[in-house]
Amino acid sequence: MSSLAPSVLLSLISAVAYAAGAILQEHVAAAGDGRALALARERVWWGAVTLNATGAVLHVVALAYGPLSLVQPLGALTIVFALPMAAVFVRRRPGAAARRGAVLATVGLAGLLALTGDGGAHTLEGPDRLGLAVVTLGALAALLLVSGAVPRPVTRGVVLAVGAGIAFGMASVFTKEVAVRWSSGAMTAGVPSLAAIVAFAGAGLLLSQAAYRGAGLTAPLAAVTVVNPVTAALVGITMFDERFLHGTTGTVLASVCGAIAAGGIALLTVERPGTEGPAAARGGHGRPARGRQTLAPPALR
Repeated sequence: MSSLAPSVLLSLISAVAYAAGAILQEHVAAAGDGRALALARERVWWGAVTLNATGAVLHVVALAYGPLSLVQPLGALTIVFALPMAAVFVRRRPGAAARRGAVLATVGLAGLLALTGDGGAHTLEGPDRLGLAVVTLGALAALLLVSGAVPRPVTRGVVLAVGAGIAFGMASVFTKEVAVRWSSGAMTAGVPSLAAIVAFAGAGLLLSQAAYRGAGLTAPLAAVTVVNPVTAALVGITMFDERFLHGTTGTVLASVCGAIAAGGIALLTVERPGTEGPAAARGGHGRPARGRQTLAPPALR
């Protein structure tokens, strides 16, 4: 595992950057009207884009050192970092369920980390790349249609966040593919995958921004955090020949660890937007105040 240390460190820093970006995105979603042109005029939103881009660059470098089945689960720590960061920067303290969920997610991810092996360098052939892209685009289109028919903001936000997680996960898959090709000297062969990376990363950013509107921070971020690594790790295991250590036993143990991590992140969705905010944002009798949320944006870094 020592050879994977750079990948682990870069993944952790990337998760912190993504967490900060998510906090800013949720603030913009709560304060604005969600229109693309309005977003382009928001300095805070561009700060979120910068943080997400920083996290993405670190994520790309991490993928150059380690396998998808390691780097993607570590990305689930984004929501674990987001909770204390939100408490510090926007005075949004997590409840007991969120704290328990963070602990379970960390334990499950630690188990996955201990069981992760490296399947070596693998690339996708042209038909495989095209097939993955087409299936993913179809799934995203279906989720967009479903979200349009969902009246409840939190549920709609989770549906959109699932789409964002799929898009980000597939961007990581194609990033890994490009990294492997470039390390072997095949620079031009990765051009189609580069186009897919740009498309899926952009789609993930826009879908995640839409998911935060009316749904708060925790539930959409938890959905993105779960679906992203699951999508990429499944592709890594099925198409890149990545495996867990100790054969069948290791796979079973990894499944248990994954279930623990998923259960922890599910607990993080218990808190609703009205219960996440500071006391000042609440109305009488402990109920959330109606109207725009009054979260102060964290300082741009």
